[in-house]
Amino acid sequence: MSIRISTQWSYEQSLTTMMAQQAAVNASQNEVTSGKRINVASDDPTGAGKAISLSHMMAGQQQYSDSIDSANTRMSTETTTLDSVTNLLDSARTLALQSINGTLAPADRQSIATNLSQIRAQLLQLGNTADSNGDALFGGTSGTSTPFIQNADGSVSYTGTDSQLYASIGSGLQIATGDTGSSIFMSNPNGNGSFSAAAASGNTGSLVVGGSSVTDATAYANGMASNGSYTINFDGAGNWTATDAGGNPVLDTSGNPVGGTYKDGDNISFNGMTIAMTGTPAAGDSVSVGKSQNQDIFGTLTNMINALNSGASGASLNNVMNRQIESLDSTQSAVTNTQVLVGARMNTLDQQSSAYADLKVSYTNALTAVTDADPATAISQLSLQSAALSASQQVFVKAQQLTLFNYIK
Repeated sequence: MSIRISTQWSYEQSLTTMMAQQAAVNASQNEVTSGKRINVASDDPTGAGKAISLSHMMAGQQQYSDSIDSANTRMSTETTTLDSVTNLLDSARTLALQSINGTLAPADRQSIATNLSQIRAQLLQLGNTADSNGDALFGGTSGTSTPFIQNADGSVSYTGTDSQLYASIGSGLQIATGDTGSSIFMSNPNGNGSFSAAAASGNTGSLVVGGSSVTDATAYANGMASNGSYTINFDGAGNWTATDAGGNPVLDTSGNPVGGTYKDGDNISFNGMTIAMTGTPAAGDSVSVGKSQNQDIFGTLTNMINALNSGASGASLNNVMNRQIESLDSTQSAVTNTQVLVGARMNTLDQQSSAYADLKVSYTNALTAVTDADPATAISQLSLQSAALSASQQVFVKAQQLTLFNYIK
């Protein structure tokens, strides 16, 4: 049986072949022009799926990198602010030590008080420092722009929260991007951090209470637990005794009343505590000893300012300033500790950022391997396909010119 191939069928087959070749040429031209092997998913469905997955991973990594950049900016601002706070506290301490110089006139002390007032105002301003987004650095999670507010009586209140802000810098990894104002400025223990020893305001002698320390933590803890607080009493004849919160004599481990002799420059020690003193107490003078209480830096400076403006001098002024210097040092320690924490966080951010930079290179290389075309291969393929299409077109044209009359000739 013979098979007849019609002219119409031959025409359609040739046209279909050329259209397929033209599509292949177009795809190759697009590959050469864009440099990409996969321009639409149909070019390589499997490769396109891998490319989408890699792109999603890169987008997620970029979000974490952006979060790290924002956290770094915020913490850099905090570092600069805390440096300024440290400088102001150093200046305040220097002025406080100058103020107890016995040769100063009342006008000199009032001038120091004025300088301390300016430092206090600057600290309040620094406490309300905002980051690049306008959010308070030291407001915690409150969202307030002014976490520190000066009240009508001159005192300062903290209106922020005690919770830190956190930023997500990785899967399951968060880091604090700020510190609360309460922990830095408002909640610092007075005295030595464990207890505070202060001369009574009504003392008439020249006794000045200096530094103090815990020398036996167990004895100190047991003594405070059983006595609550202490009062050291002087008789003016070089003797001292101690009473508890109820006014009862403090007893040693043998059941004898605690006490002893004192002369200018001696330390008084009992129940795991040592307290340095200078000067000579008058009969009836006393020193109160109690657990450290939190004191804010604004109150500390206010106490200094009021003492200097009151006209007080000698032992009375020295005792007030010594206690406030202890509180100021406590705030300085809080600031230093915070600076250390901020530095550690920034190191963590740098390490994480470096890891993401390496990941980005790896992801980019993997994506390139999946989607990018090999230029030499793409150009060679385009040349071959173009040549094949040109040949098909020429054959098609010549076939269209053939008729029975041409054949008879």
